[in-house]
Amino acid sequence: MTSTHRKHNPYRSATYVVSAHELRQLPPDNGIEVAFAGRSNAGKSSAINTLTDQKALARTSKTPGRTQQIVIFDIDSERRIADLPGYGYAKVPEKLRAHWRHVMQQYFQQRRSLRGVILVMDIRHPMRPFDEQMLEWCSASGVPCHVLLTKADKLKRGPAQSTLYQVRKYLPAGASVQVFSSKSRDGLDELISRLNEWYGIASTV
Repeated sequence: MTSTHRKHNPYRSATYVVSAHELRQLPPDNGIEVAFAGRSNAGKSSAINTLTDQKALARTSKTPGRTQQIVIFDIDSERRIADLPGYGYAKVPEKLRAHWRHVMQQYFQQRRSLRGVILVMDIRHPMRPFDEQMLEWCSASGVPCHVLLTKADKLKRGPAQSTLYQVRKYLPAGASVQVFSSKSRDGLDELISRLNEWYGIASTV
């Protein structure tokens, strides 16, 4: 467990841009975009807020499935974060889930600026059908995927490491995985390093 984070964090400058219901509402398809995806209540919004060191940049909600838009945040003029909708929850109507499955499939197939996907999973409930679908889309589109096993503070180190190894064995070639905690900020430096690689940002300590 680390208590200090010395790595330079270029993501603190993130700013909200737009919430899109359709792909045509997204910013122009240039520069570099990294998407955050995660089943409802997996801890995606908290992970984005921890990464950007902003408490309310990404809206957190006690109501699963509330995020029904693609939310864009600018890092700078050439780099963006896309917060994808967490539609994989039973209380979301099937018609709405079907709509977002279609939009997401189009997004993975058509979005040329997409350089990587951070797939957020609750470490206590990994590899749900939503997660498997996202991994399939990443593989089919040739987009790298990095899995964040969030809420690692909810488990002791032994069970957390066991889940990490099990998920790593399941992942397709080219995908990677780490443990992460928004509460303790453990894993933040590793996440920053992976994003820097995708965004083409030189890592500095």
